[in-house]
Amino acid sequence: QVQLVESGGGLVQAGGSLRLSCAASGLTFSMYSMGWFRQAPGKGREFVAAITWSGGRILYTDSVKDRFTISRDNAKNTVYLQMNSLKPEDTAVYYCAAGARVLADRSADYWGQGTQVTVSS
Repeated sequence: QVQLVESGGGLVQAGGSLRLSCAASGLTFSMYSMGWFRQAPGKGREFVAAITWSGGRILYTDSVKDRFTISRDNAKNTVYLQMNSLKPEDTAVYYCAAGARVLADRSADYWGQGTQVTVSS
């Protein structure tokens, strides 16, 4: 079965950095667009970033542009989210997702279980 396993979350002070990883198995990773979403307490799930199978197209939500970087390593079946200059409003559970239309309509076929990111002020 398909598994997406996130790691790298934690507690960091404002201005700090974290790198999230998502290891995929049970699917042909190089054929899927991959994305990161987040859900803050009491809020709905929010799109953060996405990358096509080749890495040729990348999208970010406006609030993370110039601070977050999504990348992927198809040889390792892993997608990353480098998060710099973190702010308290970045606090959320971050989810990895895989699907053909992640960039097109923010939908996904598969989801990870999430990893908590907490940014203290």
